[in-house]
Amino acid sequence: MSDVPAVEIPELTEDEQRDRLHLERRVERAFFEAGKALMELRDRRLYRSTHKTFEEYCKDRFGFERRHPYRLIEAAVVVDNLMQMCPIGTQVENDSSSIGTQTESESSDEQMRPIGTQVENNSSDEQEQSVGTQTETDSSEQQMRPIGTQILPTSERQVRPLTKLEPQQQVEVWQRAVQVAKGKVPSARIVTDVVQRIMERTKVPNTYQIGEVCQILAKDNPELRGKGGCWGIVTHIGEFSCTVRTWDGECTVGVQYLKSYNYLPAECQQVQVICDRISRVYSAELEESVQRFLESLGKLRRSYLTALEEKVLSLLELETGG
Repeated sequence: MSDVPAVEIPELTEDEQRDRLHLERRVERAFFEAGKALMELRDRRLYRSTHKTFEEYCKDRFGFERRHPYRLIEAAVVVDNLMQMCPIGTQVENDSSSIGTQTESESSDEQMRPIGTQVENNSSDEQEQSVGTQTETDSSEQQMRPIGTQILPTSERQVRPLTKLEPQQQVEVWQRAVQVAKGKVPSARIVTDVVQRIMERTKVPNTYQIGEVCQILAKDNPELRGKGGCWGIVTHIGEFSCTVRTWDGECTVGVQYLKSYNYLPAECQQVQVICDRISRVYSAELEESVQRFLESLGKLRRSYLTALEEKVLSLLELETGG
C-alpha cells in the first residue's frame, strides 16, 4: 500500500486572520443588522409601492412568516439597550498578553459598538482586546471567549426572552445569564431561565376566577401583539398567569397583562354567549371586512351587543350556518 502524500496547509496570514474575524463578526451580527434594517423599512413604509402591509412585504421579499420580522426588530432594540446600558457588567478580566491592536472602521461594525472603539489583535492566537466592545464567538459552540470585551447576544433566540422586560431588567437578566454561562454568551435556555426567575420574583399573586372577564393589556409584551384591548374569559388559573378565551381562540397571559372588567356574574355569562357565537361564525375564509367586524366585537368594553350589532351577527350566523 503506497503512502498518501502529506498535503501542507498554509497558515493564515495576519490579513486573512483579520478578514476571518471580521466576517465571523458580520455573521454573528446578522440578526441585529437585519432587525435595524427591517425597523427602518417598516417605520418609513418603504414597502408601500409594492405591498399594502409590512407583513405581506416581508413574506414575499424575504420569506418571513408574520412574527419573524417583528422578532428581529424587537431583538435589535434589546441589543441597542444592552450596548448602551451594560458596557461594564458583562466583561471579564483583561489578558495582559494581548497588546498591539488595530482599530476596525467598517461601517456595519460601527452599529454594534457601544461607547468606545473596537479593536482587533493581529497576533496568531486570534485574540481581541478592547474595553466595552463586541468580541467573537465560536459558531459551533455558540460561545464567546472574550478578553476584556463586552459580551453581546449572537442570535435572535437568545434575545427573545428579554423583549418582555423593561430596559433595566433586560440588562439585569443579561448580566446574570452571562455569569451563569461562566463568562460566555448564554444560550437561549439560560436566558429564559433567568427571565422566569426574575418575573416570578416581581409578579403579584393571581386573584382571578374562572369565568371572569378581563381586558388584555399588550403593554411591552410582543407575544400579545394584536391582542391588546381584547376581552378574555378566564378558563384556567395558574400561579402567575391565566388562560383566557378570546373571540378567536385561547392564549395564556401573565396576570400583569390582565385587567378585570369587574362584571357581575350575569354580565360574564353574556360575554360568554357572545364569545360562543363569534367562534362559531369566524373563519379565515371570510371576507376581510367581515373579519374586522367580528374582531371589533372581540374588543367591546361592554357585556352586550347593540341592536345593530345583534342584527349583523345574526345575519352572519344565517349565512355561515353558525
